[in-house]
This record gives sequence, structure tokens and C-alpha cells, in this order.
Amino acid sequence: MIDRLIEKIEKTHAPIVVGLDPMMNYIPEHIQQKAFAEYGETLEGAAEAIWQFNKEIVDNTFDLIPAVKPQIAMYEQFGIPGMQAYKKTVDYCHEKGLVVIGDIKRGDIGSTSAAYAAGHIGRVNVGSKTYTPIGEDFVTVNPYLGTDGVKPFVDVCKEEKKGLFILVKTSNSSSGEFQDRLIDGKPLYELVGEKVAEWGADCMGSRYSYIGAVVGATYPEMGKVLRKIMPKSFILVPGYGAQGGKGADLVHFFNEDGLGAIVNSSRGIIAAYKQEAYAKFGEAHFAEASRAAVEAMVEDIDSALQNRK
Repeated sequence: MIDRLIEKIEKTHAPIVVGLDPMMNYIPEHIQQKAFAEYGETLEGAAEAIWQFNKEIVDNTFDLIPAVKPQIAMYEQFGIPGMQAYKKTVDYCHEKGLVVIGDIKRGDIGSTSAAYAAGHIGRVNVGSKTYTPIGEDFVTVNPYLGTDGVKPFVDVCKEEKKGLFILVKTSNSSSGEFQDRLIDGKPLYELVGEKVAEWGADCMGSRYSYIGAVVGATYPEMGKVLRKIMPKSFILVPGYGAQGGKGADLVHFFNEDGLGAIVNSSRGIIAAYKQEAYAKFGEAHFAEASRAAVEAMVEDIDSALQNRK
């Protein structure tokens, strides 16, 4: 799957991923009203609004981007209907030829991690039949429980040719409470990065490993260090745009081949119509605003990479 992601990045010239994190206050009133008219102000109504919102954004951006990253919590909060919207979103993005990164941040003891891995990127057996329950291409994994929690995901990656992005240095402001703590003279995030490189060495695609890392755009100097520690790992970079990251901050996340990183923007794209720069589109044309935001993001990152050379 890492080879397919790279192929898509090279084809679109856009090392970016759109985060499909649809909070209800991002969804224009006309979409909500239509969904509520059909399903009422219910969990089903909320799920329908999310699905229609996602679909329109995907329809307006899929030709520009290689991948999407739905954040599962935004769907789980609406219960079973929300999870049905998540599954519909995953399937629709696949129909549009997009790579899907499930932002699930799972990580637990071995048997539980094995169940998470099977449900999201693997298969389950029911009697004589085999099913792919959700079917993302990559998922995010929390390594706090150590190898016991990660190995079941790695095993499924090998079997299914899927991929992982393991949390190493996250973009949130309090990440340093644990991740920056020194252990034997090294910050914890460097030790986790070393493990990611170790796990990934046994899961290589043609140029990069199936096992990648999550490193926030808000910590560019740390990104420079981690790029050297994990030379063959793709880095998923959250924190662009709304969280303060910009193209000039990101050059150190990429290798000299111009690859090695994919940058996420969520509300900066899906709620672009709420920004002054894209206000001219209005709620009625929110997805066109999202397309314009994608184009601007691609240009920003490309310019930064070109200036590096």
C-alpha cells in the first residue's frame, strides 16, 4: 500500500491528505436541514448530514489529492449511525481512487490490538466466510503499550499489504508532558522513532516501509531529527494550517527525493468556507472553497520544497 500511496503522490504532485473530521458546526445549514427533514434531529440525521458533507468535499477534491484521513471519533460520537457514515465514507473514497488513512489511534494489549487490526485493515472469519469489516488502507496506532500493542498491526500489514502511521511526536500543545521526557539522555519521541524504524525494516515496499510515523508540523526541528532516525519511514504530518504549521516549516520532514512525508489538513480544508480567504464561496459552495484551499496548500508546500533545492 505504501507503493500505491507514493504512486498517487507522484501522479498528483500533492503530498497532502485531507482530514475528513466533520464536526456538526462545519456542516452548512442547508445540508443539516435536508438530513433532518428526512431523518429528524436524530443520530441518523446527524450521520446523514456528515455523509452528504463528506461526499461533496470528496467529489470536489479527489482529482487533486492522493489520500484522505477520516478521524473516527467524529463518527463514533453519533453511535452506530455515525459508524455507518464512516464506513460509507471509506468505501466512497475507495471508489474515487483515494488512499484511506483511518485515524483511529488504537493501541492495546496483544489480543485486543489483533482484533482492532483485523477489524480495520484486515479480515475476520465468520463460519466458512471471510469479511473485510471496514477496510482502510492505513491506520494510526498509539505505541504506548510497546511492541505487544503494535506487532498485531504489523502482522496484518504484512499479510494484507496495508500500512501504519505510529504516533511519535504529536502536534498538540501538551504532547511534551510525556513525549519530550528524557530517558538515558534522549527524549522519548526519539526512542519511539527508533522503534518505528526497527519495526519498519521488516516491512519494506519498493522505496519506503509500510510502517510510518506521525510527527506534528508544529515541531519542525524535532521533525528534522526524526527524519534522520527514520529514513525509510513515511511521515504523516498533522498540524498544517489551522494548528499553525505552514509549508516553510515542513521541508525537513521530506527526504531529498521529495518524498517521505504526507501533510494533513482537516478543518483548514473542510471548513475553508468559514475562513476570510474563502468567504466569497459562501455556505452554498463550501466544497468549492475546499477545492481552492487544497490548491493553495499544494502550492504552498511545493513552493517550500522548491526553495529548499
